[in-house]
Amino acid sequence: MPHTEEELKKAMKTFRKRLNMAQLEEDSRLGYGPIGSAKGKIFAIQPPSGFGREIWAELDTLGYIKNDGNGFYTLGDKK
Repeated sequence: MPHTEEELKKAMKTFRKRLNMAQLEEDSRLGYGPIGSAKGKIFAIQPPSGFGREIWAELDTLGYIKNDGNGFYTLGDKK
């Protein structure tokens, strides 16, 4: 059953917030050496709870996110 446009937008907004939060958390970690300033880059996350698997599968088929395997998703080509 297709989800409404509002549900898809809310899920994508939540996904982007969670991805940004994971990246900020990774960047704020201690332990990066003083010589190298290379910080970790988060590419894929597990989708936030509160939405069913069906909505993530639909966003995957629409191209907004991509299944990276083992339940992890990354941003797709569509913005």
